[in-house]
Amino acid sequence: MSSHATATARPRRFVATGPLIGRIRVPGDKSISHRSIMLGALAVGTTRVTGLLEGEDVLATAAAMRAMGATIERHDSGEWAIEGVGVGGLLQPAGALDMGNSGTSTRLLMGLVASHPITACFTGDASLSKRPMGRVIEPLSQVGAQFTAYPGGRLPLIVTGAAVPVPISYRLPVASAQVKSAVLLAGLNTPGTTTVIEPVPTRDHSERMLRGFGADLSVEIDTDGARVIRLNGRAELRPQVIEVPGDPSSAAFFVVAALLVPGSDLVVENVGLNPTRAALFDVLRLMGGQIVELNRREVGGEPVADLHVRHSALTGIEVDPAVVPSMVDEFPVLFVAAALASGRTVTRGLEELRVKESDRISAMRAALELAGARVTETEDGLIIDGTCGDLLRGANNAPVTTHLDHRIAMSMAVAGLASRGGVEVDDTRPIATSFPVFETLLEQLGAIAGPNA
Repeated sequence: MSSHATATARPRRFVATGPLIGRIRVPGDKSISHRSIMLGALAVGTTRVTGLLEGEDVLATAAAMRAMGATIERHDSGEWAIEGVGVGGLLQPAGALDMGNSGTSTRLLMGLVASHPITACFTGDASLSKRPMGRVIEPLSQVGAQFTAYPGGRLPLIVTGAAVPVPISYRLPVASAQVKSAVLLAGLNTPGTTTVIEPVPTRDHSERMLRGFGADLSVEIDTDGARVIRLNGRAELRPQVIEVPGDPSSAAFFVVAALLVPGSDLVVENVGLNPTRAALFDVLRLMGGQIVELNRREVGGEPVADLHVRHSALTGIEVDPAVVPSMVDEFPVLFVAAALASGRTVTRGLEELRVKESDRISAMRAALELAGARVTETEDGLIIDGTCGDLLRGANNAPVTTHLDHRIAMSMAVAGLASRGGVEVDDTRPIATSFPVFETLLEQLGAIAGPNA
């Protein structure tokens, strides 16, 4: 079990002490960091990674790959070296693989194990253990893997990989990069062609990185507009040198904070702008946010730029449900931006948010209402009537409940910066799963006072 479930909660009140002014660099992209370690561990030779996100989720992936035979070391320079075992070379882990709070680690590693003749037991913290894994179990069972799961397809869960895995053609019933990636990763050690049909595009880091490591992968658009991804298995992966761009999901909190806090003028450096991930910045621009891309470039096949953000008057909009897959993790902080905009913001098509680390629709409605926002919850989203730029009244003395969800905690920290009396978050420890230096960066910018002010 993760320490979150047992250790003492660490509450903190977030209240702005001034505008956000300066330059910061957010940690490396979580999606790319996970995949760098997994694919490096399956390559033959040494993969070198700089800018890796050293949050608990990614470290859980590294620990699991070590347990299955890879040699993974962090050098004093901050570079990580991963000595791979080769496709098909994963070893039986000696004990359970503790995934902590990481749904990405769990689902993607289930895919890897599914086509190797080994058995692995996946465990996680209280939050992760509530999250359903059935959407991954279903296609991986077709590959030939066997599963023993807690009722409801939840952790703890035992996977026995197929000795003779079968290539499948799988049409995603819901838009999910994790399910797509799990099937493709299972296909790496499966003879023949594994096909994933994706009616709605989701983040494409797996496809970009698999190709970069030398996998035989193609992407076509079929007659009804779906993406058809084909992977020919049993290719040898080649080690890579990877510079991980800054995580747009982490940058999102500082971008929104700078838009909302009067007087702010902030540059967030080295932000990954993969089009399957960066829709939040487009939506914020549609609302009137001043976000300018500087020094746009390509790093390791991924588009990157520095984002110059100034305090802006935002206007509510109807968010097109088509953008949901490319900003699904950013909706909690978008809700905060909407709470201070002029007019009404309507979001729909967010059913996926109900099965994240928490039910993020209900959790954000309750948290924002406590902070003084006007919010209506619907079956698949929130309708938010903004304050026209007036600060929220704050959450008085009642702490908002984050449900051990890192994105709720950080989103409500941003709400605190845009409120009169601040917002107290009931527990800041989960922030370390994805953004260990979040509070430190806020302090460096002078946006909040020191610890537990």
